[in-house]
Amino acid sequence: MRLPWQTFLDQVGERGDYPTPHEAERAARTVLALLGAHLVGDVRAALAARLPETFAVVLLNPLQAAEPLSPERFVRATAAWIEGATEQTAAWDVSAVLSTVADAAGEELTSRMLLQLPPGYDVLFGRPHSV
Repeated sequence: MRLPWQTFLDQVGERGDYPTPHEAERAARTVLALLGAHLVGDVRAALAARLPETFAVVLLNPLQAAEPLSPERFVRATAAWIEGATEQTAAWDVSAVLSTVADAAGEELTSRMLLQLPPGYDVLFGRPHSV
């Protein structure tokens, strides 16, 4: 079931404690674009089917990654794409978005996503040791 746009954005905004919906949307777009470069096949398609349509398009048209990024490099890449971000604020952004994504995906799909990602992403998804 596709999560409604406003519900997804509200959850990201609440978890990220963003002052405006625009900031929550910017974080979501950046993190999902980076995540989309790391997921393939039916896992990426299944996740896209559960996200609001606008964010599904971002996930399905990802930024290009030459290699899988470790969780630390994923956070640094997020910081590089968000103007004025630091690694600390980017870690907050990643956690707010990916924990919302994990809730939208459900446990089974989240486990399948984590199998496609380098070790350590479980913490970013708010699911330590779920694989």
